[in-house]
Amino acid sequence: MWGRNVYDSISKFLQFQLTVNIVAVIVAFTGACITQDSPLKAVQMLWVNLIMDTFASLALATEPPTEALLLRKPYGRNKPLISRTMMKNILGHAVYQLTLIFTLLFVGEELSPRAAGLHDPRAKML
Repeated sequence: MWGRNVYDSISKFLQFQLTVNIVAVIVAFTGACITQDSPLKAVQMLWVNLIMDTFASLALATEPPTEALLLRKPYGRNKPLISRTMMKNILGHAVYQLTLIFTLLFVGEELSPRAAGLHDPRAKML
């Protein structure tokens, strides 16, 4: 029961971490290519990773095993750690997050008239 719980927790952790890291890398790379300046500075990337790792680790460590885990068949030795369903979830969530982030990054000025633009000197103070 504990082994299946650990396996499920590791799968959830990987799915969460891969989604966050894929989005962060794409945002940093695309933002640097398009705006000639990365939207996420190095310290901001470190904070994102620190916070995401902390929450994911807490979720991994605090989920107790249930009796329902023993009702399903065990996974085979050759079963990939990242299943097709997990890959669909990772890509789906990444596309959603990227859409939201790029909308705020490139169209955010028009959405909020009080917001400072990306190249506005006031934005550098943040």
